[in-house]
Amino acid sequence: MKASETKFQPIIEGTKQYVVPLFQRAYSWDRREWDILWEDITDLCENEEPKSHFIGSIVTMPTPSVPEGVGKYLLIDGQQRLTTIFILLCLLRDKAIDIGNEELGNEIQQTMLVNPFKKGNDYFKLLPTQVDRLAFQSLITKQSFSGDSQIGKCYKFFERKIDSSNILEVNKVLTSRFSVVSILLDYDDNPHLVFESLNAKGRQLTQSDLIRNYFFMRIHINDQEDIYNRFWNPMQSNLKDNLTECIRHYMMRNGVIVKQGDVYFTLKERVEKGDALKSLEQIAVFADYYQKLINPSIEPNITVRNALFRINRLEITTSYPFLLSCYHDYANKDLSPNDFTEVLHIIENYILRRFICNYSTNQYNKLFPFLYDWAKSNNPSNFIQGLREVLQERGYPNDALFKSHLIESKLYGKGERLVKTKLILETLESHFHHKEQTSFETLSIEHILPQTLTEWWKQHLGEDWQADYELAVHTLGNLTLTAYNSELSNDTFPKKQMYFQQSHIELNKYFQNIEFWNRDAIETRASILADIALLCWPYFGSNKPVTFATSANDVTGKTPQTLIFLGSRIPVDSWRQVMLKTLNTIADIEPDMFEVITREYSRFISSDSTRFKRKSELDNGLFVDVNLRSRDIYRLCQQIIITIGLSHENWGVETN
Repeated sequence: MKASETKFQPIIEGTKQYVVPLFQRAYSWDRREWDILWEDITDLCENEEPKSHFIGSIVTMPTPSVPEGVGKYLLIDGQQRLTTIFILLCLLRDKAIDIGNEELGNEIQQTMLVNPFKKGNDYFKLLPTQVDRLAFQSLITKQSFSGDSQIGKCYKFFERKIDSSNILEVNKVLTSRFSVVSILLDYDDNPHLVFESLNAKGRQLTQSDLIRNYFFMRIHINDQEDIYNRFWNPMQSNLKDNLTECIRHYMMRNGVIVKQGDVYFTLKERVEKGDALKSLEQIAVFADYYQKLINPSIEPNITVRNALFRINRLEITTSYPFLLSCYHDYANKDLSPNDFTEVLHIIENYILRRFICNYSTNQYNKLFPFLYDWAKSNNPSNFIQGLREVLQERGYPNDALFKSHLIESKLYGKGERLVKTKLILETLESHFHHKEQTSFETLSIEHILPQTLTEWWKQHLGEDWQADYELAVHTLGNLTLTAYNSELSNDTFPKKQMYFQQSHIELNKYFQNIEFWNRDAIETRASILADIALLCWPYFGSNKPVTFATSANDVTGKTPQTLIFLGSRIPVDSWRQVMLKTLNTIADIEPDMFEVITREYSRFISSDSTRFKRKSELDNGLFVDVNLRSRDIYRLCQQIIITIGLSHENWGVETN
């Protein structure tokens, strides 16, 4: 077995072919992986330093071929990233030819994509599994291909990202700035066993494996066993799959951005300039802090431990570089337990307010690595106050915005939204200081107005039941905690009240004297809970004037002037235009997501033109109900923005 670091271009140049074995899965990368890869590409395009970016390992093994055939290699591991790079090269080739740069297009085709003097399957440098072969070969030979295949979807995804102005930069990144560890097996290795060992339970050759090998190559052989047992093995045993991320966050804590694929190369650059053993010892110290960040139960101080548990439930691992530096001060008694707890509460407050107001999280990677030094320099005599001052200038929602979104926004959802919503409800419940505390572990989130409406509920809500349902069902005012979720299910409101009367949960005592449960009742309760939330997560900044409409109530009686959507300023003169331009923009840039919108908001959008008294046709042929109040249009647009994964900063309306 031979392993070497190399750029991507030498991997595929020359007369050769990579064959994906039958025991490999078909091409399966999707939007998540494509987004990560595109972010890496754009970062490298913008970075003028000729720095390499590690994209993983590629494991190959030579395989016999007939004398006249090309040199063939079984692609044991790395087929997903290699296939994606080939698809990107096809796109660059096509873009180059479209703008008249046939020289570049032909160069990519002849040197990177095919073996030009070979025939049949030998013509192709990559031979995917049979499932993907037709779509891939059609792409290589510039024939029509199926956009429904995963390979076709990949091509279409990047086609929307790459324009004619940046094909040279993207091509340079792909061929000369992407680095891999190329592992070449021997003829007598069993490829099936190698593949199973690499991929058993999803495990692959990680960057921490490469880092371990690099460290111990620089440590004297007589000391290796002792140092391994003292430093490396405890880290590896305690952190397991989290070790690479631990090392990445450790290196980022002093204000350096380290991409997930660059951990090995970045650490290697640092260690080569200093003492390998001292570097390993320091990593081991911070690995101990990291273990407590991801497993707070081992933190001995109960107040710190509880605050860490809450931070974990917010699932913002991007804060770890900052928290590692704070943990170091806490361990060295430069921060008291109470001070460290206060730091954790400030971070929770900042993150949760931004979550409620639907602020983007993609800036956290550019905030938290620098936050420790910024807070120190901003107020050298008071770190905690310096932290507050720095954060309040970086997208910290004020009370008016926080309260309005708590009342109006779609709070409940899947995944991390479910976890954060339950944390919010638990915090509101704890604020009542009930003497008989109920274990939150036994409770789940209950929708008063159920997620699936019965005929009773439709009659209870009235004529416009569907609009009230779609705009209010997942908001804070309609949610509570209960241990009787399965029993309550879709029951009528009176039957649910009977359960709530027996409940020890303070949140549920609210329903005892409520006669009707409709949209107005939901908003009334949401306003009460929002006032409690302001006490649980008090504002630590100075209030500033809000230039945009911040709630549905703000738009009543006002005329919109400008829709600000994804950085574009779009003139509008009515709330109807706000809705139509918002929906048409989404239909244009995210056509796949529009199916989700149509399904979740079927009361307002339909393919049936007869459903609405007053309607407008969208650019994609669907119809939208325009017989809505301004506040309903505002709330609908806000909830749709959340549904498609955009943030508060991406959409806003300026009014007169």
